[in-house]
Amino acid sequence: MVPDISTGSRTYGLLAYLYGPGRRDEHTDPHLVAAWMRELAPDPGRDPNATLKQLTDRLDLPVLALPKNRRPAQHVWHCPVRTAPGDRHLTDAEWAEVARRIVHATGIAEEGDDKACRWIAVRHAEDHIHIVATLKREDGRSPRRHQDGIRAQAECRKIEKEWGLQILNEGDRTAAQRPTSAERAKAERTGRTEPPRETLREHVRQALAGAADEDEFFRRLTEAGLRLEKRVAPSGDILGYKVALPGDRNRDGEPIWFPGSRLAPDLSLPRIRQRLADGPPEDEPTTVTGPAPRAARPAGARRDATHVAEQAVTVLAGDDDAAGAAQLVGVGELLDAVAQTSPASTRKELAEAARAFERATRSHTRAEHADHRALRSAARGIVRAGNALGKGEDGGATAMLLSTMVLVTIAAIHWHSARGHAQQAAAARQAAQHLRAAYQTASATPMKAMREQGRRLPAPVRDRYAHTVEAALPGQADHVLREPGWDALAATLVQAERAGHNPDALLQQAIEWRELETADNVTDVLVWRLRRMGKLPATADLPSTRAHTRTPPAQPRSPKPQAAEPTAHHDTNSTRRPGPRR
Repeated sequence: MVPDISTGSRTYGLLAYLYGPGRRDEHTDPHLVAAWMRELAPDPGRDPNATLKQLTDRLDLPVLALPKNRRPAQHVWHCPVRTAPGDRHLTDAEWAEVARRIVHATGIAEEGDDKACRWIAVRHAEDHIHIVATLKREDGRSPRRHQDGIRAQAECRKIEKEWGLQILNEGDRTAAQRPTSAERAKAERTGRTEPPRETLREHVRQALAGAADEDEFFRRLTEAGLRLEKRVAPSGDILGYKVALPGDRNRDGEPIWFPGSRLAPDLSLPRIRQRLADGPPEDEPTTVTGPAPRAARPAGARRDATHVAEQAVTVLAGDDDAAGAAQLVGVGELLDAVAQTSPASTRKELAEAARAFERATRSHTRAEHADHRALRSAARGIVRAGNALGKGEDGGATAMLLSTMVLVTIAAIHWHSARGHAQQAAAARQAAQHLRAAYQTASATPMKAMREQGRRLPAPVRDRYAHTVEAALPGQADHVLREPGWDALAATLVQAERAGHNPDALLQQAIEWRELETADNVTDVLVWRLRRMGKLPATADLPSTRAHTRTPPAQPRSPKPQAAEPTAHHDTNSTRRPGPRR
């Protein structure tokens, strides 16, 4: 059950919407289910003689009775309350009880207080009601509604438990402010896919991702096409900033500005300065001339980020709360960087993952004194390297990074869950779902190529590596060898050995680095760990000049090129499940 409190200035306008057809004719049978005094509240939905103006006048009476200089500018209190999808439909009597409990809990109209604010509850759908109140009591005083949002949520949790409804996660006042109903309505009218607040929050987060200093952050905002206005003190010091979308104007034709603090608690200028306090993410010039070095190219930057993300998993598994909280902030920046530089095929899912994970970066656990410079440096490297292609080494390196980012979000779920951060854990879980979808898209081409290479390996080579897997994963080998990625794993072990690694030792190192129980696909995880640890190409690249070095030649090598190349050898048993070691 979700309450959503906002305030406004037009009682009649809100009532006209609630009793109207809705924006898509979705409102059915609008009517009152409860009010401060039913006999004093006309119901335009059920009484043909009642009008919206009559209901407005009754609600506004305590406000209008005051001198104009004492009337609050925002005198309308509005609280939609909605049940969760899948919950049973409540009756009118039950919704009336919900409304009475909410206005009591929030201080709008406590039970037994005959001088409380006037309020009504309107129902025009099966799954929710709208509570409307005017913010002056009958005695002319204002209601004591401090933390009314938290108190409304707490009351909803009680109702859920008592009535057998879905018990939703409790908030902790660290979430970003959601768009108001007026903002959502305007977005629909103007054809926007989302309210400007949401778009601006995403742009500001992306501008901050890996920024070296305040000047770079502001420059990125303007490069993103946002209107930017800084609040400057007489001394010349910048005290704050606000942003607006081009074309988003109020009824007077003025830009609708959003200060950073109204976009999210951690996007105020003081909080941004805390994040930038340690200086640039890495000791390097902020501009690059000439060809980019290897590590600055998309594939190299993603490989570097994969290593840093793996370290974040280790920190999140530890007991240092401040360090864990700092890592989550850095992971959020890394996700923002990946989302804005990803190929079109994965951009939507990664943008959704970054948006969801934003909630997981904020909690009451303090992170000011913990270091997350490595993650910010990785984010900076990805942004500077530019957009990645969805193919070749870029595509493979992207899949490698996304495989690790799924693991990072799982670690974030466990970290938040252990500390009772229900909303943050749910946000990390949602981010993991989007990352899994993005990974499936990004990995399709490189994994297909590796599987094809693995299927062309000679049967003795495949059997030997199957025994390697059986020795390293005695409890999981049977499952691993039947996964679709087994062929890719075999091809990766071949590449590792040809690059000079001991494949048995490297595989054991990859297995021991982190548990595999949470992996959706064990072979995929091992493939990318091996390629990252062994510094192997992120794509299939088996040499074609000689047979595998550890395969003992049964006969002298044939002069025919196709016989000399194991990757071109076709054996009717090359894809069979290897038998047990004899």
